[in-house]
Amino acid sequence: MKKKRNILVFVTGGTFDKEYNMITGELFFQNTHLDEMFKRGRSTLNLTIRTLMMVDSLEMTDEDRQLIVHNCKRAQTRKILITHGTDTMVKTAEAIAKANIVDKTIVLTGAMIPYKFGSSSDGFFNLGSALAFTQTLPHGVFVAMNGRFFNWDNVRKNTNTGYFEALDEI
Repeated sequence: MKKKRNILVFVTGGTFDKEYNMITGELFFQNTHLDEMFKRGRSTLNLTIRTLMMVDSLEMTDEDRQLIVHNCKRAQTRKILITHGTDTMVKTAEAIAKANIVDKTIVLTGAMIPYKFGSSSDGFFNLGSALAFTQTLPHGVFVAMNGRFFNWDNVRKNTNTGYFEALDEI
């Protein structure tokens, strides 16, 4: 019997997957770190990882967002996790939600500090939390950061604190 895919993971870039150039001090993209993170976390989930793009979310275009929406629509699974840069994550969540994709749970997550920075990164924690939320939340579009989940239309990144927060808490 063929094993069914549980969660489809779309990689879009963001701080999550950035590398550090020790000579220039610049951050850049090489490859996604998700395979390594799932192995390190000893995940036994049935996951499929697809890289859609590797861009900083500040450089993400409306065409990039439409590519993400298109891939969410055509996905055969009902559970989708998207790694994304934190600066425009809410904007992408809105684009997905407004596409009226029914019967799917779509969770976006990211990191404020690159995974490759080691124990100072929040990426590993955010990824684990997002995996749990992807499995347990009802159908809809959500943002998962800092151990919490938020409905796509009730969240913002607080640029003063570096945390995501619900709009109704402000």
